[in-house]
Amino acid sequence: MSQSHQAQIDAFMAQVTAQNPHEPEFIQAVQEVAETVIPFISDHPQYAKHRILERMVEPERTIIFRVPWTNDAGEVQINRGYRVEFNSAIGPYKGGLRFHPTVTLSVLKFLGFEQVFKNSLTTLPMGGGKGGSDFNPKGKSDAEVMRFCQSFMTELARHIGPNTDVPAGDIGVGGREIGYLFGQYKRLRNEFTGVLTGKGRNWGGSLIRPEATGYGTVYFAAEMLATKGQNFEGKSAVISGSGNVAQYAVEKCIQMGAKVLTMSDSKGFIHDSAGIDQEKLAWIMDLKNNRRGRIQEYVNQFPGATFHEGQRPWGIACHAAFPCATQNELNAEEAQALVSNGCIVIAEGANMPSTPEAIEVFNHAKVLFAPGKASNAGGVATSGLEMSQNSLRISWSREEVDERLLNIMKDIHSQCVTYGKDANGHVDYVRGANIAGFVKVADSMIDQGVV
Repeated sequence: MSQSHQAQIDAFMAQVTAQNPHEPEFIQAVQEVAETVIPFISDHPQYAKHRILERMVEPERTIIFRVPWTNDAGEVQINRGYRVEFNSAIGPYKGGLRFHPTVTLSVLKFLGFEQVFKNSLTTLPMGGGKGGSDFNPKGKSDAEVMRFCQSFMTELARHIGPNTDVPAGDIGVGGREIGYLFGQYKRLRNEFTGVLTGKGRNWGGSLIRPEATGYGTVYFAAEMLATKGQNFEGKSAVISGSGNVAQYAVEKCIQMGAKVLTMSDSKGFIHDSAGIDQEKLAWIMDLKNNRRGRIQEYVNQFPGATFHEGQRPWGIACHAAFPCATQNELNAEEAQALVSNGCIVIAEGANMPSTPEAIEVFNHAKVLFAPGKASNAGGVATSGLEMSQNSLRISWSREEVDERLLNIMKDIHSQCVTYGKDANGHVDYVRGANIAGFVKVADSMIDQGVV
């Protein structure tokens, strides 16, 4: 990188940091985009003239509100709710709601900023947003979760709508929570609309939506492997997480002929050298989705496996790695271990799970690395397809939705290659995803004036 470009990046980040103190996750996300987009802007001065990137890092609207609710003991509880409506240049705000104790404004701004680029890459007309609360649904009764969701939606309802802002689920917000949120919105607004995605199949939901993020991540990795004339047949994979994304990434890897060796949760990871097959995956899905158990219970059911308490799976030798748990879960030392052990493809199923130092290791080694804004865009893409079905009052078959998802992931891959291929043929997927996502939003912002 030239000294001139580095000086521009440093000056820009100094301004962003000064305007957003104490928001490390957001600053990290902006830094990653700035390092690739600012050199591109230098070669395309129309974006500098309109100060597009400076406008893009400032949310169009940030909403923070109190969420009071009553627990089963009759005690009043108070949480904080958020909705960050980041950018609506190409469509209504679109992005999930996260209910987790770690939710802060910084985390939601990072997720919302990433969502702008991710949604742009899908080719669907969706802007970027994110929201949630520091409420923890774990250990709460259904009645407590319902009362919280109803209180949360009582405030949020005035800010969202099918043509304004369409939230979805995220960590801590699954089918149960979406149902309670939708019911309260319908009660308040007296209308049945596609205002939330991830809905139940009987009342406007789309087939493949639960599977979409995990499936899409593996579809994207398969496209990367295809550029090297390879596929997943006979390859080994390590996957972190054991929630929705990880579960369906495992399922798609199995379907494509890979042997999945690991899954994890916050307590540690399990390693099954024989491979997690469909029967074992079904047991894990029941454990996590119905019994809400811990992944370490797997070794009692399948004694050939081992549990590694307090550790992450990146030291296990593999051909493919899928970080599907949470942000910054894969550091430089772990990235080097993956590379040294022969890993050739890494696709992020979670949002920003690799630290900047880890990404630098992958780039230096010239392995295939896909950032989450590209590889995990299948979830929001299928949410967009759910919005389309709701608007048309139709329901596509499982095969139709899956085919559309596959084609969207192929198109995202093509965009990344277009903007990320070096002169020697190596594809920098981070640069490709950032620039491809930026151009569509930036051109739309220029068309619409200074708003």
